[in-house]
Amino acid sequence: MAVSSLDIANVAAVAADSKKATDIVLINLIGTTDVCDYFLICTGSNNRQVDAIVDEVREKVNANCGLRPISCEGRESLSWVLVDYGSVCVHVFTPETRDFYRLERLWGDAPRVPLDLEGALPLEG
Repeated sequence: MAVSSLDIANVAAVAADSKKATDIVLINLIGTTDVCDYFLICTGSNNRQVDAIVDEVREKVNANCGLRPISCEGRESLSWVLVDYGSVCVHVFTPETRDFYRLERLWGDAPRVPLDLEGALPLEG
């Protein structure tokens, strides 16, 4: 069974939520840009939490979707880490960095995808 980009985004969102990421937003970019299908944006309260969220996203997407990221940028500073799965880009920010770059506003016309993190099934791995 093929894994869709929405499946990858949902697994990443559940993984981020399991590590207490806040302000988790999934933006549908299909038809808006050729860069990717979805941006998943979330916040970790500090550098250590950002690192934990990134590790969890990578582990759960690999275990549940069989994918490793094409690249992972920003692990040095941990204020903005981008985990790139091609069709899905996961952005994990510290609060200050997220407020500064405001990706949600940059893509303000793109639709938001509702996430049901409360009713999500547990992930493998």
